[in-house]
Amino acid sequence: MELRTLQYFLAVTKEENITRAAESLHISQPYLSKQLMELENEFGKQLLIRGKRKIILTEDGIILRKRAEEILSLVKKTESDLNSNNPQISGEIAIGGNPTMTVLNAASHLRIHYPDVHFQFYSSDAIDVLECLEHGSLDFAIFLEPIDITEYDYISLPESSHWGLLMSSDCELAERDCIEKKDLLQTPLIFHRRAGLQQLISHWADADVKAFNIAATYNVVNGSPTKFIKSGLGFYLTTEDLLPAVLEQDVCFRPLNPPLEIHYALIWKRTAFQSKAAEMFIKELKHSTS
Repeated sequence: MELRTLQYFLAVTKEENITRAAESLHISQPYLSKQLMELENEFGKQLLIRGKRKIILTEDGIILRKRAEEILSLVKKTESDLNSNNPQISGEIAIGGNPTMTVLNAASHLRIHYPDVHFQFYSSDAIDVLECLEHGSLDFAIFLEPIDITEYDYISLPESSHWGLLMSSDCELAERDCIEKKDLLQTPLIFHRRAGLQQLISHWADADVKAFNIAATYNVVNGSPTKFIKSGLGFYLTTEDLLPAVLEQDVCFRPLNPPLEIHYALIWKRTAFQSKAAEMFIKELKHSTS
């Protein structure tokens, strides 16, 4: 399997059409078709369903697309780190997770001194972010503390937040200043699917996860979560920092009581290679948090 073949495969998945993909790659359609067939023969599995109107990925094709994107991203990053002839600090720094203001300010300050440094921010669920950090396509990730110090180095970030419920402004719970344990157990919840976070809440409530009325789960929400509330599906259990700065008038947020606070950290693998740019970013972040 060659990198060029993976690039061909990704072009087809993007265009959903072999002819258009061949045009974008500046190669002939028969040659591209042959390369795809050889790729399928190499794996011994069908990767593409060739329909009349568009190409559809099989389950194996979906897996290969994800891995191909990761592989080519890592290759590009490695080339950038190794082939730079610029005597100044340069290159790309990839950070996964939800960036805090401390991280963004450190990135901004670093670029003032080293304008050839560029940042890539990657948003996904915790499992995917951690996987990308493990295989090297991410330099850093932003995770909740505590951190596994046997695997990762980290810098604690000053930002913190509190768990609470997002709800309709005209509901009974909205009349209260905070949400008690018994309230949470009696309320239909829209909750993060991450097992660790569910266990955190169950420990706070002194109850088993099965005791909660979980109407739905999520991993990453694009846009405002207000639509979940307006649908009547349930109450959205989240941390305040993940909500818009200004909420719509018909929804409100109430913190848990006793308060349940979270803290973030920037982490990186202990054994990972760090580019000069990444090393300078660590120094900048340590300086801003000291």
